[in-house]
Amino acid sequence: MLDCIAVGIGGFLGSVGRYLIGKIPMKNPTLFPITTLLINIAGSFLIGCIMAIAAKNSNINPRLILFLKVGICGGFTTFSTFSLETSELINSGEILTALIYVIASVGFGLLAVILGQYVIGNGAV
Repeated sequence: MLDCIAVGIGGFLGSVGRYLIGKIPMKNPTLFPITTLLINIAGSFLIGCIMAIAAKNSNINPRLILFLKVGICGGFTTFSTFSLETSELINSGEILTALIYVIASVGFGLLAVILGQYVIGNGAV
């Protein structure tokens, strides 16, 4: 139960952080989603740092790792988890699996958004 609380608090903080960063005014935000790109890159960098530190320090409380990795990074952007999993596949020599994962995640994710918009009847399609 404490693990769930740690993840929940971290998720709250990550989500609020993403929301607040998204409120920063950008020039021509409709031309390119730069804020989302920067959030995804920052989240990916952060989760990479967290996992590297955790790998070097076995005495770190696993609940703290959950709070940071699943909670904060997961709330901030699930793209960070996607990037970490892809990196782990590549590092374990599963290059083809990583490639399939990337293509399937992006391709099917995009198709799912379009399908959801179509089903509801409120999308650009």
